[in-house]
Amino acid sequence: MVVSVAFVLAGVALLYGGAESLVRGSVALATRIGLTPLVIGLTVVAFGTSTPELVVSVSASLQKSGSIAAGNVVGSNIANIALILSISILIRPTGVRAQIFRVEAPIVILVSLLVVSLLWDGAIGQGSGAGLFALLVVYIAFSIRRAKMENRMVEMEYEESIPEPTRSIWIELGMIVGGLGLLMFGARLMVAGAVTIAEEVGISEAVIGLSVVSIGTSLPELATSAVAAFRNQGDIAVGNIVGSNLFNLLGILGLSALARPIQNADVGLVSFAVMVLLSLVLVPLMRSGTRLSRPEGAVLLTSYVAYLIYLAGLPT
Repeated sequence: MVVSVAFVLAGVALLYGGAESLVRGSVALATRIGLTPLVIGLTVVAFGTSTPELVVSVSASLQKSGSIAAGNVVGSNIANIALILSISILIRPTGVRAQIFRVEAPIVILVSLLVVSLLWDGAIGQGSGAGLFALLVVYIAFSIRRAKMENRMVEMEYEESIPEPTRSIWIELGMIVGGLGLLMFGARLMVAGAVTIAEEVGISEAVIGLSVVSIGTSLPELATSAVAAFRNQGDIAVGNIVGSNLFNLLGILGLSALARPIQNADVGLVSFAVMVLLSLVLVPLMRSGTRLSRPEGAVLLTSYVAYLIYLAGLPT
């Protein structure tokens, strides 16, 4: 048991370090080749912070642990809003000015409902996985085209959060390759430890995926959104969460199912409902200038604690 916990903790540390290295190297390289800060923020940063979820879920799927793969995605989306967004709001009440969220918020809700319908019987085939990933490609193309039409105020906010590259291009490439290596190794450790803990403690792999694994893989989103909140960059804080949730549902679940059809993913009706209901929290942010207050952040955080208590009380 001690060894299994050590595996999970070591996996979390490697995933966090790998994601940091990958995102920093990728952002610097993207800036060097001429991508705008807004496009980088909406794609490289948002999706880069989701790489831990990606490698863990794909690894779990290949090891025939479909419950961990699907539970990690659903649990991460729940944690992104109820835990990470709430912490960002408690640090500094979040206001969102970017008009893009008028589109992104409904997309997150619709995609969440789509994934629930696909996972209703606990399985996602390779065809459905390919469809999800294709939707992600369409979304990325759509976002990049629309981002170029955004006003200068939004562009300037993203510019503040993305520094100019100061290192050699070889160092940036080394950070990307090294980050990927840490992510791969960390994912293997975390999945192995999580599966063993589930077997030894007698709880389901789905619960482990929804709680321990999802929190561990969400650390990069937490770090990115917390820093953005300290800097009063609400668009970055919320954009990171929205982008990551979409990438989790379309990219991670899609690639996991493509790698190996997901079977027997017993995520549970309550977790599905919590994910969809929390996505509705994004609706007020569709209105330009709307702010979420600290009391609202406290309610979100309390709801996440209550959800974890619910998971802890599930029968084995």
